[in-house]
Amino acid sequence: MRKTITTLTCVLTLILTTTSSQVPADSALNSLKQGNNRFVEGKSIRPHQDLQRIKEVSLAQKPFAIIVGCSDSRVPSEIIFDQGLGDLFIVRTAGQVSSFASWGSIEFGNAVLGAQLIVIMGHTKCGAVAAACKIPDVPGHIVTLINAIKPAAQLAKLQTGDEVENAVKINVAMQVQQLQNMEPVLAKAVQSGQIQIVGAVYDLITGKVAFLDANYLQTLKK
Repeated sequence: MRKTITTLTCVLTLILTTTSSQVPADSALNSLKQGNNRFVEGKSIRPHQDLQRIKEVSLAQKPFAIIVGCSDSRVPSEIIFDQGLGDLFIVRTAGQVSSFASWGSIEFGNAVLGAQLIVIMGHTKCGAVAAACKIPDVPGHIVTLINAIKPAAQLAKLQTGDEVENAVKINVAMQVQQLQNMEPVLAKAVQSGQIQIVGAVYDLITGKVAFLDANYLQTLKK
């Protein structure tokens, strides 16, 4: 019982120490876009990566955005958005497929750490998405990833253009929609305007992050 009370006290302390410095979602999104522009132009400033920053974030973390991204080694969020220690709260799985642990982590980043922007970021030439589009059978637990992406792969077959790249975008958009409707934490925060959840796709060739239109799914053939 005492351990439970201590844990709750720690969580409440985190909430109180982060709420006062929350960055509005629009400002957070602008910071990500500016950082990516610097990265693409070869002008990264690599902020918050010195010894002083290490000391600062050892006391508390106050990330301004949550990035739900793919585990692909070519898509490191801090680098492509030109951010540093303590700036981003990152959840990564292949195909950025979320399950209970991921959902809890995302909710923690918002409800406890105070981040008001959630970015679901896929990337071009995603192997997990390509597998969902083209490979009928996969081994082991990989099948759980593929099954989660299958609805996007099926809808992509109805569109014009490259099937895999369309599926990448659709997969991101569907994941955004899933989080926006996730009760009780995220759905309530979205409805009250406390957070924004947006989709994006990183281009492996150019390094550019393109953000999806909020109505992207509504524009597709069904």
